[in-house]
Amino acid sequence: MGTRAKACIVGAFEHPTRKAEDKSLAQLHAEVAKGALDDAGLSKHDVDGYFCDTEAPGLGPLSMVDYLGLKVRHMDNTDTGGSAYLLHVAHAAQAISAGKCRVALITLAGRPRSAGQSAEPRVDYNVPDMPFEMPYGPTVVNTYGMCAMRHMHEFGTTSEQLAWIKVAASHHAQHNPHATLRKPVTVDEVLASPMISDPLHRLDCCVVSDGGGALVVASTDVARELKRPAVRVIGSGEAAKHPSGGRVDLSFSAAAWAGRQAFDEAGVEPSDIQYASIYDSFTITVLMQLEDLGFCAKGQGGRFVADANLISGVGRLPFNTDGGGLCNNHPSNRGGMTKVIEAVRQLRGEAHPAVQVKGCALALASGMGGWMGSRHGSGVLILERTH
Repeated sequence: MGTRAKACIVGAFEHPTRKAEDKSLAQLHAEVAKGALDDAGLSKHDVDGYFCDTEAPGLGPLSMVDYLGLKVRHMDNTDTGGSAYLLHVAHAAQAISAGKCRVALITLAGRPRSAGQSAEPRVDYNVPDMPFEMPYGPTVVNTYGMCAMRHMHEFGTTSEQLAWIKVAASHHAQHNPHATLRKPVTVDEVLASPMISDPLHRLDCCVVSDGGGALVVASTDVARELKRPAVRVIGSGEAAKHPSGGRVDLSFSAAAWAGRQAFDEAGVEPSDIQYASIYDSFTITVLMQLEDLGFCAKGQGGRFVADANLISGVGRLPFNTDGGGLCNNHPSNRGGMTKVIEAVRQLRGEAHPAVQVKGCALALASGMGGWMGSRHGSGVLILERTH
């Protein structure tokens, strides 16, 4: 059974902090949970489904259900990195459609800025291919740099074109009082920033921030009883892509498969989308998803993003109007949550007036988790404003 018209996002909340030295991880989960429930006009006593990833404290949902004082009949701790929270929304909609719950609470929290992150790659010998990759020294940024270099080689993409993605994000972030980086930047400034992993510069990389967010997904019956505007989940897709034992094709991501699932279920096409939240761990992550989701032809992403085409009110496809992971917030390496939250704001007409897409009725959110140059997962949602 499809998710179309079966479930709605009725609550959304993004934590305002970007540095939480005085808060525990569990406390952040609790604060975003309360924020989303208050936004929906519901209480914790209405919640009968709970979703989080495996980075939640203790035993994930088991520990957090206890900490939050919930009584639930359905739980999910799917973890596919940055795409996890898009999958959580899809799985919540599916659980509601199947009668497993009526009100699902989804929470994310992270403290990577306060707690710090190791620069050394961790060898997980439970991942079959990883011991063979580690001698070559892969890290998150150099595997994405490898994708960018390959895209440049195959399609003639330039660093200037990638820089336009950061420029667009920064133009939006200046209107977000909570954004980590609010200053608009130019293409030249992106190119002048230090090289991190050729061809990616520092300003091609996302911010590292604390914080989190939460969503409430409910049945359409519950949504009709609430005073807040609801956002219908009308299409979803998920997919995984991996090195296939060395048969690696870096020219596309798993979004090519997940996106097609979501569009087919929703019964719409990329040309129908009025706003897009695109996972932006790096500028190349955005460019490849835009191609793979069908917003432009393969190899044409560089031309598509250039000349302000992603800036709201100016370009063809407004994207990441909160500033995205490149400028606003990227908590716990799980930036997919914020992608859904900003899509909800746009569909409700609650984005900042300077970046609000007029008459926004149909939006897409896309998340990418793992390493795009290696094993990774994709989650895509198509969301529709209710009338």
